[in-house]
Amino acid sequence: MKLLITNAAQVVTVDAHGERAKRGHEMRDIGVIENGAVLIDDEAIAWVGAASDVSSLNISGEAPEILDATGKVIVPGFVDAHTHLIFAGSREDEFALRCQGFTYQQIAERGGGILRTVAATRKASRKALRSIAARRLDRMLRYGTTTAEIKSGYGLTEEDEVKMLQVARDLAMEHPMTIVNTFLGAHAIPPEFQSCREKYVDEIIARMLPYIARKELADFVDVFCDEGYFSPEETRKILQRASQLDFGIKLHADELASTGAVFLAMEFNAVSVDHLEHITQEEIDALAKSQTIAVLLPGVSFFLAHRYAPARSLIDASAAVAIATDYNPGSCMAFSMPLMMTIACTQMKMTPEEVITASTLNAAAALGLSKSIGSIEAGKRADLVLLDIPDYRYLPYEFGGNHVWRVVKNGVLLEF
Repeated sequence: MKLLITNAAQVVTVDAHGERAKRGHEMRDIGVIENGAVLIDDEAIAWVGAASDVSSLNISGEAPEILDATGKVIVPGFVDAHTHLIFAGSREDEFALRCQGFTYQQIAERGGGILRTVAATRKASRKALRSIAARRLDRMLRYGTTTAEIKSGYGLTEEDEVKMLQVARDLAMEHPMTIVNTFLGAHAIPPEFQSCREKYVDEIIARMLPYIARKELADFVDVFCDEGYFSPEETRKILQRASQLDFGIKLHADELASTGAVFLAMEFNAVSVDHLEHITQEEIDALAKSQTIAVLLPGVSFFLAHRYAPARSLIDASAAVAIATDYNPGSCMAFSMPLMMTIACTQMKMTPEEVITASTLNAAAALGLSKSIGSIEAGKRADLVLLDIPDYRYLPYEFGGNHVWRVVKNGVLLEF
């Protein structure tokens, strides 16, 4: 099946020019084609260019279906490179406590936080979690997210972590969204191991990781390496075993304090290091020289009223920066990538061009997928979002609603 989308006010290609990700000020080069068109053949992009050149195309075989996108802006499908969207229960009462001045750590000490969601998720069946998560994915897709990473980490037993990863695998087969699985068994120390945390680390290394590798349930392994969670020494042990088992590496780092986790991520050639609210200048300089993507989570700082990651310093140092939602029940109960773009512009001093690159090509690179998605280029997968806005800069400018007019996923025009 062929589809020709034509007469678009703008096509924002984020052309990668063969690069895995855009770095530093290159992130502002988003390749805008005024009055543009895109030709799709089956699941792939066959051609992109000016609408005035469509008549000269030699389109063989069946005639394409034509979609008139007059007055619309076309961008690559958004890639959410950091989510925890498989969970049961909610924590709106904790949000109310934070509004009264309680901190995230204080709430955790009162029995809230991650372990509260762990208790609810352990009780939920695989079928129930699949149903809950599928509805969340439906909403994300309507807001333009066509690829999402999903982390485990609300099970913290072998059985429950596997249950979460199996749910994510089920969804990858059943849902239009492209899903990338990450094992985050090292999200917190579970209640039953509070007095012997080293035994839980051993459980991850000796039992969970080999089983998950054998069953091919995850693409990446992540660790919450931060103050009050997993130490750099514990993290190194887990990542060493994960590397031996050929998992890709991701890392939560410097969210609550500076722990040196960024250097640890680079030691293991991590595909991404995420959060970075307390990153040091030394770490920024090192990260800018590495191939590791800095994944920033503006919604977390907004929701928790915490400091923001220094996006401007990272970009000015020529790092490759992505943004994601961190959609989860405790620190960012939001799934909208356009909202993250607005927060990144207003609070982190990123430009509209930089946040578009950070939400598409660079986010795809943070999942190891930038060769196939993240930009509008011939040969790449046809994941497109058509926005009912006059100019790409309008996307982060008018916030709080949904500007998505149509979504094309794997070459298929979706109906909502």
